[in-house]
Amino acid sequence: MKKQVLNNVYWVGKMDWELEEFHGSEFSVHHGSSQNAYLVKEEKTVLIDTVWTPHKEEFVKNLKSEIDLKEIDYIVLNHGEPDHSGSLPEIMEEIPDTPIYCTNNGKKSLIGQYHHPEWDYRTVKTGDSIDIGNGKSLVFVEMTMLHWPDSMATYMTGDNILFSNDAFGQHYALNELFNDQADQTILWNEAMKYYANILTPFSAFASKKIKEIVGMNLPIDIIAPSHGSIWRENTLEIVNKYAQWADSYKEDQVTIIYDSMWGATQKIAHKIAEDIRELSPSTRTKVLSVVDADRNDIMTEVFKSKAIALGSPTVGRSAITTVSGWLHFLQELKFKDKVAGVFGSYGWSGEGNKVLREELTKAGFEVIDDELKAMWMPDDEFLANTKEFSKALLDASSLDK
Repeated sequence: MKKQVLNNVYWVGKMDWELEEFHGSEFSVHHGSSQNAYLVKEEKTVLIDTVWTPHKEEFVKNLKSEIDLKEIDYIVLNHGEPDHSGSLPEIMEEIPDTPIYCTNNGKKSLIGQYHHPEWDYRTVKTGDSIDIGNGKSLVFVEMTMLHWPDSMATYMTGDNILFSNDAFGQHYALNELFNDQADQTILWNEAMKYYANILTPFSAFASKKIKEIVGMNLPIDIIAPSHGSIWRENTLEIVNKYAQWADSYKEDQVTIIYDSMWGATQKIAHKIAEDIRELSPSTRTKVLSVVDADRNDIMTEVFKSKAIALGSPTVGRSAITTVSGWLHFLQELKFKDKVAGVFGSYGWSGEGNKVLREELTKAGFEVIDDELKAMWMPDDEFLANTKEFSKALLDASSLDK
């Protein structure tokens, strides 16, 4: 069922309450999500995006209950990823001659996925527009690498709505639809998690694009993303947050991340946390196991942190595989201006810390020289001498530097 966004603009998407993972199993979803599609009914009728393939029949059925599909003059595909375009083939079976507005890379993506080169693609670039009547236009803004090469946003003049695609979204299902009606804690936690785990590698593009949009002097009253709440109150707050998050974001937080075979590395992890709480009571400290904690939630905490301490036992002359796999994900995200320290335990050869140090350096972290390395189970004497490491970590990551 459609919901009014503003005037002749309606939400016609899918509220997916039961979604638990996204991008395959890459992204955990704790509060459901939405796939936001929009219907604009001015003198011209425009469908902006569709929903994911598993919901295509429901989507088309609901859309037909609101409008004769033959009345759709244009389809705008801001992004070719299947959660946005998955119902397009179902729509095009019924209205095969309808023009599809997308970027040139969007055309390549849609043809590559659905194998319909005969569709009427109208490729656009930043500044191109279409007149939809009643004195209103849709203006296109390329959003390259936010987060795919084909991404774009669409701005509707008159109503001053930015259909922002994946930018400014969250995986968060809320029947009320708008940010002012959302649980604010969930809303902002999910917005940060979304940025930290999906958009962080493209922060340089985000900074540039925000400046470009601001430079276009477009009045923006509503931001309507592809997932989560629609921003209609304090609309530019999320834009300002993105500007902060894109600028090597960090808070006064240290996160200790580890895995442990027999409890030795775990014991060191908790001792480091105790040290930091004693040395710097104002610093938020978190201890997370790569096995027990959700990996996307861990990355959100890393995103917030000025420093991390990473621990692993030595296994097979390397780090334990759970930590090694997590490090691969860390390297993908390309965090900037963060400090790290390494710690671990071993019984025979003890190469674990060396491997952690090398991999954290590859991930872009400044790794301190100090480290903690316990042979077998750390005893009271070992644990009484961990503060030097913790102090070095705090000193290297001082926000006053």
